[in-house]
Amino acid sequence: MYLRKNRLRSIASVSFTMNILLINRQRKFSVDTRGLRTFTEEAIKSIDPRSGSLKSVSIAFVGDRSMRRYNRDFRGKDKPTDVLSFPSDSNEEEFTDYLGDIIISTETAARDAHELNLTFDVELRMLILHGLLHLYGYDHEADRGEMTRLERRLRRRLLLVTR
Repeated sequence: MYLRKNRLRSIASVSFTMNILLINRQRKFSVDTRGLRTFTEEAIKSIDPRSGSLKSVSIAFVGDRSMRRYNRDFRGKDKPTDVLSFPSDSNEEEFTDYLGDIIISTETAARDAHELNLTFDVELRMLILHGLLHLYGYDHEADRGEMTRLERRLRRRLLLVTR
């Protein structure tokens, strides 16, 4: 009985964390997956403070060629873009905490970072934040600036960037 009680006590003290899957499918740019994972956790907590720590998301880093294909297939635009978001559409209870998938083109991100005089890492973080907002249902093309205002506030808080 002693072992059983101690085992139950140790199981009860296990803390669940966010499941953030980062997949690097390109080789041109170095991606700080550890730092981006931590940033993603903080961004999710800032967007949805009541969410607890059980949210899951996958983020894939790809090149322009792959991104162009995704953009063409899913949005009908035959050109690369910086970020695409695919919210989870599952109604199954076991997937209620799965936000969805984000795809980021590192080549486009690098070009944009250079043009905006930002570091590559800051640009990736801004794209993750943008993608997360879409996964939470925000849509800058349809709302009246709500997503843009929230994104600016979160950038100031999380990145100290005013763009």
